Amino acid sequence: MNHISVLLKEILEGLEISDGEVVVDMTLGGGGHSKAILESGASNLTLIGIDADEAAKKRATEKIGELGEGNQIIFETIYFDSIDKVLANNKIEKVDKVLFDLGYSSFEIDEPGRGFSFLHDGPLKMTYSQDGSGNTLNAFDVVNSFSEENLADIIYGFGQEQFSRRIAKAIIEKREVSEIKTTSELAEIINFAVPKFYRHKNDGGRSKIHPATKTFQAIRIAVNSELERLKIALDKSFKYLKPGGRIAVISFHSLEDKIVKKFFKEKALEKEAILVNKKPIIPQKSEIEDNPRSRSAKLRIIQKI
Repeated sequence: MNHISVLLKEILEGLEISDGEVVVDMTLGGGGHSKAILESGASNLTLIGIDADEAAKKRATEKIGELGEGNQIIFETIYFDSIDKVLANNKIEKVDKVLFDLGYSSFEIDEPGRGFSFLHDGPLKMTYSQDGSGNTLNAFDVVNSFSEENLADIIYGFGQEQFSRRIAKAIIEKREVSEIKTTSELAEIINFAVPKFYRHKNDGGRSKIHPATKTFQAIRIAVNSELERLKIALDKSFKYLKPGGRIAVISFHSLEDKIVKKFFKEKALEKEAILVNKKPIIPQKSEIEDNPRSRSAKLRIIQKI
């Protein structure tokens, strides 16, 4: 499946990119947002694209092609909470616009070897960096070495899974017999751990949610320290933002959105920034029909005073 960038039109309108600006795409992914930024009509841009996945740099380079002419393009393979290192290495002191798209890439979901999805049989990895650099653990470590209590806390806290304790208990019982090595094994354990009715739960009439969805999300968040990295990256981005500069964040679940909303609100209350949109911008019906994965997206934008 091709990755489709979410809320492209809304991002360009909200960021208001002008000639000569320094724009940071904190989540390069498939390069769709970066391409749209370069096609926005603004010239002489410095575009910095960051992604922990080395493959993202290759995809973005291929997608952008000749759009780099007249602009400075910098792509770095690193987790986005290291934005300060990227700017220092490239002798950039301040930036004008920053974009976060917190949805994980369709390329990662659809590649079995990355171990992100229960829809494919693959190894338990779930690290955004392909070689695991920048990570202290992977999904295999979480599933096979964490205590039952820690597993339950992660699954409930990061996945908001109501049957977290049943799932954690089932994982412990299985791994006492043999190590859990693949996404399919883990998904099967979860499926049998939850009540029968839950295996057929319907998501607001839209689609059936696989019972492993929330647990896989929770483990992925834990493996990549996603929420902590987001807090750090938001703080650093704001620090390097010029007065009048903007940060736009697309989040896809409530844990991320809560962090972004809190950070933006605090900056507004401290009179360091203004909220460009007081309520989150969501995809239009036509976009959701074209790209069902966009349905939970929320866009928030802040402007530094």
